[in-house]
Amino acid sequence: MQQGYDLIGDIHGCGETLIKLLEQMGYSKKNGVYQHPKRKALFLGDIVDRGPHIRLACHVVRDMVDGGYADIVMGNHEYNLVTYLTEAPPGIRQPYLRPHTPRNTFIVEQTLEQFANYPHEFNEFLDWFLTIPLFREYENFRVVHACWDLDMIPEYLERYGTNMITKDMLAESVQTDSFLYQFLDRILRGTSLRLPDGRSITSKDGMVRKFFRAKFWEMDPQHYQDVVFQPDPLPQDIAYGLLSEDEKNQLLYYGPEEKPLFIGHYWMSGLPAPIMPNIACLDYSAVKYGRLAAYRMDSETALQTNKFTWIKVEKPERHQ
Repeated sequence: MQQGYDLIGDIHGCGETLIKLLEQMGYSKKNGVYQHPKRKALFLGDIVDRGPHIRLACHVVRDMVDGGYADIVMGNHEYNLVTYLTEAPPGIRQPYLRPHTPRNTFIVEQTLEQFANYPHEFNEFLDWFLTIPLFREYENFRVVHACWDLDMIPEYLERYGTNMITKDMLAESVQTDSFLYQFLDRILRGTSLRLPDGRSITSKDGMVRKFFRAKFWEMDPQHYQDVVFQPDPLPQDIAYGLLSEDEKNQLLYYGPEEKPLFIGHYWMSGLPAPIMPNIACLDYSAVKYGRLAAYRMDSETALQTNKFTWIKVEKPERHQ
């Protein structure tokens, strides 16, 4: 009988909500570890940062993975946290691999604060994050945090012989002209296009951006609005602008004949449902009072709306 998987979207420190979701799906705590008698959880990354119970989330997830009751792929927030705290080798002008800018520091400050009194434990988690695969392919589906690139993933496996990143690779991974940097940017953050004419937009979280996140499953896009995939809309005059041939060539295409694919990362809203018959995003903005969402995958080839389940995050639950 084929193993059933419960794929769980970005937790971002909503540890108590995670426990509620697991219990709702029939998982229970035995010998200190949440487990299901017949199914396995699969976490899509971004366990850390932002939320009120990051330590709890990390412990629940790691214990399940180490016990064989869950699988996991890395999110950009785990990678960012590790590089933020890794000292740069000689030859790199900054003291750490990820610059300690106000924005980068703001993103990790809740994680650092909540582990401040547990330094040994925190170092163990940082080491553990580097044992997490970047992507996983199963018999009947695929999992990656942000984007499955049908060309770059085979090349990565050929170059490195693994679906993980090691400590020795971290310095190369921040060199913007390296294949490793471009690969990690693609699978952990997705595809993006530059806004035309040097324009920028200010997102709901106050960040000024010159790029927008783009779909990688649109077959024949013509306008910017055909490919934008983010919570913040494009200005109307940009949305109806035509994509250039060069911009079209920058886009990827994950077609309907490919295995079902599960991603997180994109701050969805509303009721969870498939994006395409073979693509589901499970990040429904739990830490922004959205939903911590899961999909209960069995052997189906077309994803079904009735197989999503979730816990809605109410505001009082955010207070410690």
